[in-house]
Amino acid sequence: MIKTAIRSTILLFILLGFFGYSQDKKNFSNIPTILQQIIPNDRIDSWVLVYNSYGKNQEIRTSGGKKDYTPQFSGFNLFPSEDSFYYIAYFTGGKMNYITDLEGLKKFVGKIDNAEEAAIVLTTEGYMVDEEFKDVAGNYYEDTANYYLDLGKLTSKECPYQKTHFTLTVNKSSGAVSKIKDNGTYIELYNKKCANNPRLLKIQKKEEPKDEPKKSTQRK
Repeated sequence: MIKTAIRSTILLFILLGFFGYSQDKKNFSNIPTILQQIIPNDRIDSWVLVYNSYGKNQEIRTSGGKKDYTPQFSGFNLFPSEDSFYYIAYFTGGKMNYITDLEGLKKFVGKIDNAEEAAIVLTTEGYMVDEEFKDVAGNYYEDTANYYLDLGKLTSKECPYQKTHFTLTVNKSSGAVSKIKDNGTYIELYNKKCANNPRLLKIQKKEEPKDEPKKSTQRK
């Protein structure tokens, strides 16, 4: 009887530890920090991650012996931005190569080694870590089998500009997405030209001012 109680208590603590671990959500850091967690699976002699903002290059991370590389004039973004981009210059097999798009970045990442790499790979499907809304579209938790990522996605470029957040389950072994949960819209932005702008519609629905009664001009 005592042994049974002890076993039950141990099992309870194991289960509590498991669920506590699996539900421990962590916010992703900023985009540069996410990219710094890349662990290439192919044999790379050296590589450098470069951030270009308004034409100025800044090396975010270097790995291996530094090699001369040619500055690039285009690159990739994990979050939509018109004024900046990233690119990777890597040296392997006696040749310098460059990564300037998301598909190339996905191949460079290879097998998913951490939650940050899972988020990077999912950008090729249109998902993103939204740094302004990390609580709903920029966090994750994990268990022994999967990563569970809360990410955003631009679901409408028309009026209104709209973002939706999703929870994606990514298998640690295969890197496959086994489940996508739609959590709904978390932001909608209208501009003055939007035909369905609720503010404009409200103004249009207001009653037009009634004409004042004309004064009588008849003499007494």
